Amino acid sequence: MSLLEQAMGLPRADKLRLMEALWTDLSLAEEELPSPKWHEAALRETEARVAAGKEQQVDWDEAKRLLRRQP
Repeated sequence: MSLLEQAMGLPRADKLRLMEALWTDLSLAEEELPSPKWHEAALRETEARVAAGKEQQVDWDEAKRLLRRQP
């Protein structure tokens, strides 16, 4: 069984933990991960919504908790 097949067979909570661990590992070498061109525009749009009071910031741990509660 391939690694991908094993990962796909994991329960949702384990997949999220795996995804977080992979992201942490990948982010250790940020310079090797160029941001896509659309990313800067998306960040600016989000900053503008926050500044206008149309969107709230959520603590990362709280965001993960909320996401894990979703079916």
